[in-house]
Amino acid sequence: MNRRDFIKYSGLSATFAGVASGVSGQESQKGKTLRVGLIGTGWYGKVDLFRLMQVGNVDVVALCDVDRDALEDAIERVAQRQDGRKPRGFADYREMLAESQLDVALVATPDHWHALPTIAAIESGADVYVQKPIGVDVEECLAMLSCARKRQAVVQVGLQRRSTPHLMKAKKEFIDSGKLGRVGQVEIFSYYGGPGAPFKQDPTDPPEGFDYEMWCGPAPKLPYYPCLRKRSWRQFMEYGNGTVGDMAVHMFDMARWMLDLRYPKRIFSTGGQYIKRGGISNITDTQTIVFDYGDLEVVWNHRNWSELPDRRHPWGGYFYGQNGLLKASVMGYDFHRYYSNEVESGNYLDETDKYPEDKTEDGIELHCASAIREHMRDFLARIEDRGRPRSDIEEGAISTICCILGNISMQLGRALEWDEATNTVKNDPEANAALERAYREPWRHPKR
Repeated sequence: MNRRDFIKYSGLSATFAGVASGVSGQESQKGKTLRVGLIGTGWYGKVDLFRLMQVGNVDVVALCDVDRDALEDAIERVAQRQDGRKPRGFADYREMLAESQLDVALVATPDHWHALPTIAAIESGADVYVQKPIGVDVEECLAMLSCARKRQAVVQVGLQRRSTPHLMKAKKEFIDSGKLGRVGQVEIFSYYGGPGAPFKQDPTDPPEGFDYEMWCGPAPKLPYYPCLRKRSWRQFMEYGNGTVGDMAVHMFDMARWMLDLRYPKRIFSTGGQYIKRGGISNITDTQTIVFDYGDLEVVWNHRNWSELPDRRHPWGGYFYGQNGLLKASVMGYDFHRYYSNEVESGNYLDETDKYPEDKTEDGIELHCASAIREHMRDFLARIEDRGRPRSDIEEGAISTICCILGNISMQLGRALEWDEATNTVKNDPEANAALERAYREPWRHPKR
């Protein structure tokens, strides 16, 4: 009997009663304390972990990172938040999972390292919170979904727009109520990234204490650039899916959630490096994807070099309905009724009065903090009742797969039709051959 089976059958029904009823674990410390480990202690790994610690009855017992400096820093920061108790540090996630008996594992590595640790954590008996996108290729996504279902794991994906308080309100008040009317088109977008200088850097030797071989793992081993150690690994398609895998997946998932959509009928994309040419980056700086649902289009655009068309909504979505326009983003929402000056607005939930430590936390996005806390509360409640969380692994798979198909469509120069029944592209062997990336030895690609 693994740890999940024990929790499921031991009758611990009151473990998270406070969380399930909407009371944070921080405020209600009754019941079992969850043993938590984090794989990937960089920027958003700590952001996610600290939000979980704020709302959950947890003991952070293990942290893992191939960057020794980042790992040591995270150990100290966690200890400060849990009465001096230091988690164990590991350089290899396999050792951490084997030795730590985790109830919950958080996976916040670069994208090319999401699939293998998530599957290993599920197989160890842990429930998992994994950052988006769930994988870098379609077969990774399907293998992760298959493993979660076989093991009956609760897997929450870090697509926290579904738990963003002001967006939940906007969905209820304008879409679910019918006030917006039938939606005929959604524009989703990201216009971060200006000005238009190309991304340049010289290769160097990896610093001491940074295991670059392990960092690359199953992905190609490029020359080492200092930017890879920080967030700019997203400049390389070898380690992610560019801006589409980073930003589009959030807003496409938001549109699907708000309008109750699954897979589109067709996906078509164009784009390239139109402005930021001549650097080391190989991702698109300009790209459009049309997710065609037949009677609705969800259209993605990103420009990583321009001024923001609307500085209040630099990254979000515009829902065009029969009766008005709903602008929804990470910062807030605005409902504009057609042919009227009437505007109804709302802003992100600022909880710094309740969580004053947020004010001094390095790297925190205050406009997202309340959403991540709510996402973690939902995750904890589903661990207790074994239900499907808001951003269940299947929802994460759909949103990730569609965005990956957008990139494949751009590369092939044609529209793709996804067959959900067979998990293949219809009548397109070349596209199907691109659904699985080659893994670097000795790593093996996960299978369904």
